[in-house]
Amino acid sequence: MSSVIELLKSHRSIRKFTDQPIKSELFEDLVKAGQAAATSSFLQGSTIVRIVNAETRQQIAEIAGGQSHVVTSAEFMVFCADLKRAGNYCEEYDKSFEGDYTEHFIIATVDVALMAQNIVTAAESEGLGICYIGGIRNNPGAVSELLRLPKGVYPVFGLCLGYPDQNPEIKPRLPVSVILKEEVYNDTGDREVITEYDQQIREYYRSRTGGGHEISWSEQVASLLSEKSRPHMKGFLEEQGFKFR
Repeated sequence: MSSVIELLKSHRSIRKFTDQPIKSELFEDLVKAGQAAATSSFLQGSTIVRIVNAETRQQIAEIAGGQSHVVTSAEFMVFCADLKRAGNYCEEYDKSFEGDYTEHFIIATVDVALMAQNIVTAAESEGLGICYIGGIRNNPGAVSELLRLPKGVYPVFGLCLGYPDQNPEIKPRLPVSVILKEEVYNDTGDREVITEYDQQIREYYRSRTGGGHEISWSEQVASLLSEKSRPHMKGFLEEQGFKFR
């Protein structure tokens, strides 16, 4: 098995970092590795905002629910889906801007995810740890104001980078038979497999918290999907110019 496959399978989220900085040459190489990701129609619809200012990081950490690693990581970036940059050229080429279609939103958002994951893989190959911060969407308007994001741009998630100061266990994923199907969607037998997986996840949380917390995967995701989740996002995205036509 290749070292790349082993690296990908060993991913963990890191929330405690050392004080060691990331060399500027390495940081730039990581961003270039991100740019090498696939991009639909060559849109390159991603913009990264690197946050160095400690006060700004603290504000974002609070928006994200008090996630202190936003402040303590060597690097913190906000990944944005960006239709403005390409849209600027519609007028130049005497074309009407139609970038507010749902498909364009999907293209830009997928571009962001692919770029970020390339950076993550490159970073972990260099011994760095990472943690995605979806909590910036708790108040995307405030984040957008802090970062002066114009219409046509929205913050998708943040990313902490740094040298790990912890060694957490790898969180087990769903069995391959549950997520890989042949020819058609078929979930026959999945419940039995997931019942066993639920016990594995309970053990993972019990070990991770010293017995202070245990919950199954199925219970966790049932709670997630039975609650309203950031209902402000649709209105915010429309205000940013994403009309979902």
